[in-house]
Amino acid sequence: MSLATKTVAESAAVPADDPRHPWAAVFALARFEARDLLRYIPVLVTLVLYVGYTAWTLFDSKEGMDAFPALQNADRHTQSGPLLLGVALFVCVNRCTLRSRKRGTDRQFDVLVMEPWRRTVAHVLSVVPFAAVTALVVLGEFTRQALRPGAVGHGSLAELAVGPLYVLLCGALGALLARLVPSTFAAPVGVVGLFVLSVFVSAGTADAQWSRWLSPIVEETSNNTVLPSDLVGRPAAWHALYLTGLILLVALGAMLASGGRALYLRAGAAGALALTLTGAVGQSGGVSAELTAARERASVSPQRDQSCVRRGGSIYCAFPEWAGRAGDWAGVVDRVRSLAGGTAAGQSLLVRQRIDARYGLDGDSAIEPLTAPNQVTVGARWGGNRVPEFAVAVAYVLVAGDESKGSELCDGRVVTAMWLALGGDSHPMADLANVRLDDSVTGSAYVLAPTSGLSMTAGQTDVVRELLQRPRGAATASVKQHWAELTAPGVSTAQVARVLGTEVPKGAKDCEDDE
Repeated sequence: MSLATKTVAESAAVPADDPRHPWAAVFALARFEARDLLRYIPVLVTLVLYVGYTAWTLFDSKEGMDAFPALQNADRHTQSGPLLLGVALFVCVNRCTLRSRKRGTDRQFDVLVMEPWRRTVAHVLSVVPFAAVTALVVLGEFTRQALRPGAVGHGSLAELAVGPLYVLLCGALGALLARLVPSTFAAPVGVVGLFVLSVFVSAGTADAQWSRWLSPIVEETSNNTVLPSDLVGRPAAWHALYLTGLILLVALGAMLASGGRALYLRAGAAGALALTLTGAVGQSGGVSAELTAARERASVSPQRDQSCVRRGGSIYCAFPEWAGRAGDWAGVVDRVRSLAGGTAAGQSLLVRQRIDARYGLDGDSAIEPLTAPNQVTVGARWGGNRVPEFAVAVAYVLVAGDESKGSELCDGRVVTAMWLALGGDSHPMADLANVRLDDSVTGSAYVLAPTSGLSMTAGQTDVVRELLQRPRGAATASVKQHWAELTAPGVSTAQVARVLGTEVPKGAKDCEDDE
């Protein structure tokens, strides 16, 4: 008998005259098996990588959009971290459960008070410490996001529970497979088989709601869509119930496959099956009519669900969870407006938050521009590139009058709008690259905005770049002085360059279509 096997026997042995309940031996064996799992390189490596990487992300200073998380998305982002750890536990719990059979020590275990099915319980329980570590990591990850100054929204406890439940399920599946197929090759084949099965089920059912949610972890097609918490529409509570029932069903199935014949085990398995089916049916219900109507209203008539505040002469309307972000939006509006001349310098704007929730989290469609004058769209995401993109929208509304005309700007007014958007920023050249689709600062490119953007010709880019490299005060004074001429419809890029005193681009044309 090897030292490891002897230690197992010594840890789990209960003398016949020992008054303790047999479950004490089960817990003793579970503690040993949990420690033994750490000796397996796949478990140790994936656990260290998971905890280490998550800790690094927690203490890493977030900038850009990561500094403004939506907690209704952040809770789902905790689910992908334990994926590899779960696979490692599935394989290694399977091997641990088969250890006595592989080494021919089943006869030694037969002299113990602990029945074979109780040893299976111990193997399942050995995964609990890893699930507890996963729960702590998930809690720390989400708490860090919630404490960020720019965080908005509300998380779901059921979504946060998916990671730990997934780890428990993988361990239980490893034990069940060992009792059904007593071969060490079954676990690696099982990993591949489960993956292939999930692909075939998804393809065969056209990725239907009921089949998608049979998977332990359900991801969305788009990670960029942010919706108010009450419009997310994921059946997270039903899914957590489904996973809980599935864990119990798999664990009890492993006990029954190990020779457990007690009536309470069979009754427990029947109850676990009922729990699993209840969760599966609940999570496959699809989007309710009430939620569909709410999403439609938020997309088409957001003003019915929003509250508005006035800051600096402009009005800012947002969904309740984003009400505190009006100050950030006002800062951008004031910065852009301070560079404008004429009546635009004091123009009152209506900034409205807009989303397209009609397709749920799978949708990532563009938002149609507003046609009413002096109204600007702002999205649900903020930080990073979203800030200069919003500045572009504010700028071309001040120049052209409304958002719907932004895509029509094809003359020298593009230069004026881009100067307003970027001229007051601390890193204007970096933002010039960030708002252009190809991240360039030379040549022609499309400029992004919350709705429709702008098209810049190579000549317009040259003029804007030269303006941004000038002293800000001198450029601002020149723009204010010649505001009427710079914003006149049809003004050419060459005229704008001459008025502002920059080099006139050779062969400059105002529209790429005309080149």
